[in-house]
Amino acid sequence: MSLGPTTGSEFVLTLSCPDRSGLVHAVTGFLVRHSGNIQESQQFDDRLQDRFFMRVHFDVSEPGTSLEDLKSGFAQVAEAYRISWQLYEASTPTRTLIMVSKFGHCLNDLLFRRRTGALNIEVPAIVSNHRDFEPLAESYGIPFHHVPVSRETKPEAEARLLELVDELDIDLVVLARYMQILSNDLCKQLEGRAINIHHSFLPSFKGARPYVQAYDRGVKLVGATAHYVTPDLDEGPIIEQDVIRVNHSQGPDSMVALGRDVEAQVLARAVEWHSQSRIMVNGNRTVVFR
Repeated sequence: MSLGPTTGSEFVLTLSCPDRSGLVHAVTGFLVRHSGNIQESQQFDDRLQDRFFMRVHFDVSEPGTSLEDLKSGFAQVAEAYRISWQLYEASTPTRTLIMVSKFGHCLNDLLFRRRTGALNIEVPAIVSNHRDFEPLAESYGIPFHHVPVSRETKPEAEARLLELVDELDIDLVVLARYMQILSNDLCKQLEGRAINIHHSFLPSFKGARPYVQAYDRGVKLVGATAHYVTPDLDEGPIIEQDVIRVNHSQGPDSMVALGRDVEAQVLARAVEWHSQSRIMVNGNRTVVFR
């Protein structure tokens, strides 16, 4: 199991604001005043949008310095520079609710990575509109919530999901091949904290059996896209993408298997980066500090 950040002494600060001189000096000055030592620092200046982004992972040597102390101190810097910011303890796991339907490769991959320490997340619940993966949830000791969805019951199903998000203090919702379209209202309520994964054939091969459609057209690349959920179906800010090559000798079943591998890997990276506060939304795009 991987060694994570030390509880209570390591923190992550992310920020964005209009670009202006003195920003980095203001941040590093704040850290010096609070006995902070930078472990990792990344920044990006979007000159087209005139906006500055920064992520700093630091530790604090002064005993007794709390997260609230740091937040109080940085609030003054933020006000002076019109900064939008977030500050976390680096060791705090991201409370993640995973949604799934009848394809379990992404769910299984995320749960395995969590168990082995590769992902710093907690999974208080798994939600599905089918019962296929209830035994898998039980094997990991995770509560499984069967929430059937039909055209008539969709409002009640989404209300139940939001109840769970509130009751369990969920930070992130992951659609791990959850095959139901979320309403615009639900997408807006989960803005910036819901990640979806889908194959890379969109928009060319929509609907059922996309891998068969791709095979019939002689596609040579199979891939996946992870993105934040928005009311624009499958068009939210992209977090990560990847592809793998295929050739004429590989039939639809082989392409499906390869596609599942890519989907699982891409989604895992997106969840990892979100849990480490490495992703910042910049309009329709993302800034990802890898």
